[in-house]
Amino acid sequence: MRLSAAKINHLAHVVSDVIENDPNLDVLRDTNDIRLRVKMIITDELKLEDEIDHVVRQILKSMTKSPPEGSKEWDVIYERYYNEQLTRRRGHEKIRRIK
Repeated sequence: MRLSAAKINHLAHVVSDVIENDPNLDVLRDTNDIRLRVKMIITDELKLEDEIDHVVRQILKSMTKSPPEGSKEWDVIYERYYNEQLTRRRGHEKIRRIK
């Protein structure tokens, strides 16, 4: 999923505003520090997604009988390898990718 810098900034503002305005949280950092950290997290997650997508596509291309992209079989294999890569890189359980 591609997001422009403006959209990432907007999301960072929204998240930091929610954090700042939550009465159940004691905010110990400056709003700008929170916003920058949120922006960094979003950017890192998007980079990870792109890296995993690239690796999975390379795996699919290297298959001797690779199904055509866009087919049901391709989608199933893509999701399986995507989740494997995600688990390796994060150590999380299976996470379903939203398309």
